[in-house]
Amino acid sequence: MAQITAAMVKELREKTGAGMMDCKKALAETDGDQAKAIDYLREKGIAKAGKKADRVAAEGVVGAYVSDDAKVGSVVEVNCETDFVANTDNFHAMVDKIAKHIADTNPADVDALNDSVMDGKKVSDFITEQIATIGEKISIRRFARYETAGRVASYIHMGGKIGVLVELTGGEAQLGKDVAMQIAAANPSCVDRAGVDPAALAHEREVLKAQALEEGKPEKIVEKMVDGRINKYYKEVCLVEQSFVKDPEQTIKQVLGDVEVKGFARFMLGEGIEKKQEDFAAEVMSQIKQ
Repeated sequence: MAQITAAMVKELREKTGAGMMDCKKALAETDGDQAKAIDYLREKGIAKAGKKADRVAAEGVVGAYVSDDAKVGSVVEVNCETDFVANTDNFHAMVDKIAKHIADTNPADVDALNDSVMDGKKVSDFITEQIATIGEKISIRRFARYETAGRVASYIHMGGKIGVLVELTGGEAQLGKDVAMQIAAANPSCVDRAGVDPAALAHEREVLKAQALEEGKPEKIVEKMVDGRINKYYKEVCLVEQSFVKDPEQTIKQVLGDVEVKGFARFMLGEGIEKKQEDFAAEVMSQIKQ
């Protein structure tokens, strides 16, 4: 039986990021063989990941990457269970690494991303190793990627609570940043009127018509009132018609000038995920018990 030294444990910790006691046990179980110990820890990580599969991962980070020439960019939401983990430098570094990988490899969807190879291993295996190290469920929820002859710009708000990626036909870096910030702040649903969902527009028209009739307006002027209110609706949901947050006297269309917005993605962390309600004390106790 090989003697397990502190140096061996330290080496295994550096290679795997696993805890000291886990590393010591892995080496004891594998007679000090580093390669087998790594496999042992990976297998253990897979088991731990399985136990965490039913947990709600609604915290996390929205991260982005834009290439130096601003021609390719990505935005990704990676979820974990607690904001304590989400706020660590290691978690942010992991999200940044995944965002760059998305930009570099252009996967078709999340399944393809998880199946792709990053630094010699599948992304899904990389995530499993992170679960084993961090001790929380981690999952890649969604991403968007743009590649253009124009300019890609990004904006991350509140350390990863909101992330925006926008594709423009050109313009300077500051314009790209301003437009991305606008999208983060004002939350448009489309670039212009052509992008408005017809069903949403029809529903909005019906609601506004009912409101006008409820106000007792004559039927003959209701349609004109509704048209006026629909124009206001367009100014709320269409990016180019919104007032510029940094200068409300201008619309985004005026700010853009000859530059066009080809598309954008805006991710707000955890939107649509039903979060499990726990008080802070209970969360701390659950961490201690682990």
